[in-house]
Amino acid sequence: MRLFRETYKNIYGNTPNIMVIHAGLECGLFKEPYPTMDMISFGPTIKFPHSPDEKIQIATVDLFWEQMVAILKNIPVIR
Repeated sequence: MRLFRETYKNIYGNTPNIMVIHAGLECGLFKEPYPTMDMISFGPTIKFPHSPDEKIQIATVDLFWEQMVAILKNIPVIR
């Protein structure tokens, strides 16, 4: 979460609104084998997920991709 927060702030100049919500199935799957890992789930803005009315805000897809690439580039190497 720290890496995400720092990367987001470097890209957009402000701190992201981080909150706990009921979402992020993948985080739940990784939490069992890595119980001490700090995890986040983020992505483009989706309205009405998992329903016939599901929609994505296209403008947020590029923002998500920019964040993802920057985070991957900044993951520390553990030796």
